[in-house]
Formats: sequence, C-alpha cells, structure tokens
Amino acid sequence: MKTIGMLLCLLSVAAFAQQGPEKGGTEVQFWTGGGHSVSGGTRNTGVFNLGLRYGWILTGAHGPGFLKGNFEYALDAVPMFLVFQPANTAYGVGINPLGLKWNFVTRGRIAPYFELGGGTLFTTHNVPAGTSSVNFTSGAALGFHHLGDKMTWSLDVRYMHISNAGLSSPNPGVNTVQVRFGLGAFRK
Repeated sequence: MKTIGMLLCLLSVAAFAQQGPEKGGTEVQFWTGGGHSVSGGTRNTGVFNLGLRYGWILTGAHGPGFLKGNFEYALDAVPMFLVFQPANTAYGVGINPLGLKWNFVTRGRIAPYFELGGGTLFTTHNVPAGTSSVNFTSGAALGFHHLGDKMTWSLDVRYMHISNAGLSSPNPGVNTVQVRFGLGAFRK
C-alpha cells in the first residue's frame, strides 16, 4: 500500500511539471562551459566560457515521430571566453547572433534539443598564437533541458570551431569539444 501511495505522489508531481518551450515563449539562461581541443586544428588548447542567452520560440510543435519539436532562435552574449594555449592565456569576449535550436517534444521533465550556431570572438592575444585576435566561431550541440517548477537546467555537449576565416595567414583554427551547463527558465 505504501508503494502505491509513493507512486501516486510521483505521478502527481510529474503532472504539474513546468511546460517546455512553447510557441510565443522566450528562454533566458545563464550558462558556463569548457573543454579541450580535438584533432583537425591547433592542439594542446583548452577553453572556458560563460554567457547569457535570450531565445524566442518561433513555432509550435511539428514534424514526424521522434523528430517532432519546435524551432527557437537565440542570441548569446559571451562576457568571458578564456583560451588556454601553450604560448599564453587569451581573455576574450564574444557575441553569437546565430543560434538555431530545435527543441524536441518534451518527454516528462526532459526537453532534448539540437543546436547550430555561430558568432564572433575578440581576444587579448592571437588565437591560435601567431594568427589573429579576431575570430569567428561555429558549432553544433546536442543536449537536454531538465524542466523544474520554476527553474530549468540544461546540459549539452558541443563541438566548436574557432577560426579567423582567412583574416590572417596562417589560419589553422582550433576545434574543441565542450560540455556546457545552463540555468534559466522558459517564459510564456
């Protein structure tokens, strides 16, 4: 009997869980992340960054089967982007005006997502060393939101390419894999 009572309590909590991203809503999030370089660019480089996101959920849920979800456009302000490279540590700031995010349909308190994005990064030292202090970032992420009653937290794995896009030569770029954690909320 005790087990049935606990099960009913758990089900009632799930029934009142925060709604996920909905058409016409917005997302506000503070995030931080970091990672290390991978093959295909400059090696022995680590990154740490933090930022603020504001997103607009533009569509209602649509699509077939497990791909069903909605589209979100987001902007990121990045007041801290540290690049730990063998020559020095570069401090940077950035803006990511291109955040294209697909929020899959919410499954209980979990809302998975896929994201493509890009922006600009300005640093105090050349990144990588000997190239340029103005770079462009592009990347992709796969993660999920955990929907709480008032706050939402997210966790994702992202691939990011940092390159000066030919502004200077050489242009070896830096490829990183990062883990990012965010705290925020969806608002209607």
